Amino acid sequence: MLAKAQDKQREFAFSRGDFDRLRQMLYDAAGISLADYKMDMVYSRLTRRLRDLKLSSFADYLRHLETHQGELGNFINAMTTNLTAFFREQHHFDYLTNEYLPARQAAGQQQIRVWSAGCSTGAEPYSIAIALRNHPDIDTRQWPISIIASDIDSNVLNVARTGVYDLPRIDDIDEALRKRWFLRGKGENAGMARVKPELQAMIDFRLINLTRPWQLNTRLELIFCRNVMIYFDPPTQCRILEGMADHLVEGGLLFAGHSESPTRVTDRFELIGKTIYRKR
Repeated sequence: MLAKAQDKQREFAFSRGDFDRLRQMLYDAAGISLADYKMDMVYSRLTRRLRDLKLSSFADYLRHLETHQGELGNFINAMTTNLTAFFREQHHFDYLTNEYLPARQAAGQQQIRVWSAGCSTGAEPYSIAIALRNHPDIDTRQWPISIIASDIDSNVLNVARTGVYDLPRIDDIDEALRKRWFLRGKGENAGMARVKPELQAMIDFRLINLTRPWQLNTRLELIFCRNVMIYFDPPTQCRILEGMADHLVEGGLLFAGHSESPTRVTDRFELIGKTIYRKR
């Protein structure tokens, strides 16, 4: 009776069967695994799509999904989480500037190829670019540094490509870094900031589904895949991490999220620092 009462209070009819079908579709399309308690989240994230499409129930939306291939991208965009911030987990970027760059210089190895997997609106790859350009004594402007930044959500990639953010988004960045690497908007762009073109030129933004072939066409020195694995079940985590190990050069590094431990699902990595792993 309680479930029926709750259904009556909803704007759109949404049954447990609807939820189970939607999360299976999300898993099949993107490899993202949703727990049972995520039912309300699914409802809240998809109601806008139902309004936009003028549908009256989630059963109608499921039929629309099954008969309109273009809707799948909108569905995935609505269901993915895009929490991000500049220099989130600061220790990773400190490591790049203070330890990794000096080691590369000492070894005479200037080429650095990076993949930011799950880059959301771009804060992570731009933070990586700044960290690799910001050593006080090592000028890396002539180093062949390239960053592939990918996400499964086309909407956030469009934001990332522009490199334009509300000023509050960069408030927590050190003032010296803000002045060096961001341009403040004026006139109609007041209240906004844009990353400098030098950083944008380092980054190639791509739409990549981690559960499908990646087509990176290059080996990598560094992979950032942080707070992404938590959305996949263990078998999917293992497949993705094994693929990442295959794409890393010998001794390449994987940067993981604070709640993630790649060594629990694969033996291809060893922990060398705080959530920093080296390919074995």
